[in-house]
Amino acid sequence: MSVSQSMGMTGLDVDTRKMVLDTIREYGNKNLKHERLNHLDHENKDPEDVIKDLYDPEKVAVNLLLIPEKYGGLGGNSYDIYRACELLAGFDLGVCTTVFATFLGMDPIFMGGTDEQKEKWVKKIVETRCLVAYGATEAAAGSDLLHLKTRAERVMEGDKVVGYKITGGKMWITNGGTAQVYTVLARSPKGVSWFIVEKGTPGFTQDKHEDKHGIRLSNTTALAFNEVYVPAENLIGGVEGKGMRQAQAVFGYTRLLVAAMALGTGWKALEQAVKYGQVRLVGGQPLNTKQGFTHKLIVPFTARLEACRAFIEEIAKRIDGGEEGLQTEGAIAKLLTTETANRAADCAIQAFGGNGYVREYPVEKLKRDVKITCIYEGTSEILEMTTFRQRWQDNINADGRFYDKLAEEMDALHAKGPDVGAASAAAAMRALSRVLQACYDQKLTSNQFSHMKLGELMCYAETAGAFCRAAAKDALPEAVVFDQETWRAMSRVHAAQSASWIASEGLALVAGCSEQDTVGLVEGINMKAVAKAQKGAIADMDLVARKLPEVFKAEAA
Repeated sequence: MSVSQSMGMTGLDVDTRKMVLDTIREYGNKNLKHERLNHLDHENKDPEDVIKDLYDPEKVAVNLLLIPEKYGGLGGNSYDIYRACELLAGFDLGVCTTVFATFLGMDPIFMGGTDEQKEKWVKKIVETRCLVAYGATEAAAGSDLLHLKTRAERVMEGDKVVGYKITGGKMWITNGGTAQVYTVLARSPKGVSWFIVEKGTPGFTQDKHEDKHGIRLSNTTALAFNEVYVPAENLIGGVEGKGMRQAQAVFGYTRLLVAAMALGTGWKALEQAVKYGQVRLVGGQPLNTKQGFTHKLIVPFTARLEACRAFIEEIAKRIDGGEEGLQTEGAIAKLLTTETANRAADCAIQAFGGNGYVREYPVEKLKRDVKITCIYEGTSEILEMTTFRQRWQDNINADGRFYDKLAEEMDALHAKGPDVGAASAAAAMRALSRVLQACYDQKLTSNQFSHMKLGELMCYAETAGAFCRAAAKDALPEAVVFDQETWRAMSRVHAAQSASWIASEGLALVAGCSEQDTVGLVEGINMKAVAKAQKGAIADMDLVARKLPEVFKAEAA
């Protein structure tokens, strides 16, 4: 059973999803304007009225999207929640993080709770419209939860465990000061376990709201537990030692949603830059007529973000279709989307010039906000290693042909047409396969940096494949705002760039780690095929550059 199925998330029909998204969009356009968001950001204040409205069933009720129907929610599935996260993050990532954290905090209950615990706590959360916090991270246990210090000691009455006393501390907890219900990870006698703790429990305190670099509209605090007593019925699942398995079971899902949030923020930054390029004149001509603006700062990131969208949608549908696991796929989605969105926001500031560096323009705040997506729910470095470890093993199990098989799929796709860049994606995958073989033959993976670099290159190859598969279909995905010609050009751009990046970076990695001659690898990578993949890339970028202002029209243009 998949994550969404185990949670009872059946998914929305098209009309209901459109209604939910339109409601969020209407509320955001009216109440989340830059001037107010900028003021709250300056004050480092989370907007309680906004969250109240978003949770109000008479206004937005976005929280119900995250709740199964049996508990009074809408039962949105992975695809629905990705769409909502992307949209809300485009208005404000801090606000979106607050909403997402409530869902994250409920994950341990959904995944490991007994029927009685779900009935009690999920209904209580729905009825009171309260925020929930996920209490896992500690000073010495961020992405690595194996080194938890917080402990839960049994309270006994004779031979019966009647409760636990929790002692320790948590940090960087979203909704830490505003939640009413907390799921807390602690080390019990039989292993790491989740516990439900309510605000106001004696010995449980919350520190001040952190003065953060970004997402300042999202409440973040440290938590302290001093022999905080919880009854045994608050041990999630009723059995000690299952906390790590419960946490890891949803990584593919939760990291996919962080990717969706980064997608929304990154695209908002590029949208601002595209609109600015229409009204800013350079030498009497609009900035968006200059390739130094479009081809360097804008188009590559539009193509990469849409590649990430295609991958996110593919994985969301696999989750909703019942496939289990997908932790590696969630890591890939989060890694490339967040890093791309961060780069896109940085380039948006560059596109604005000096204006981009001041708070009057939205891109300055978008850049500060989006950086956190590269850190929370698994840092980019952790995700690079996660991706490498699993795909390295997959490649060994496939006799070194994991990416060759994906390349053959791209060959077949290219042969059927239309031209979506599948031949370029095949070149990228074969180049990666040769790099992996060289690393295997020469025993080069004792170097941690090689793990990270290979994990990164795997992301490019797999998103290129997903984009080609999606772009080759007759109908565009519901979320795509471009026409088919433009979206296919974006697919070709990303595939060509992936081939170039994998070949050059892979060769550099092997040459840097190895004492052997790399001439054989140069031949194996087939640089002729990689060079051929670049043919027409500038024309495709020209096409995308022309189309962007048609989709994102400047108000003053």
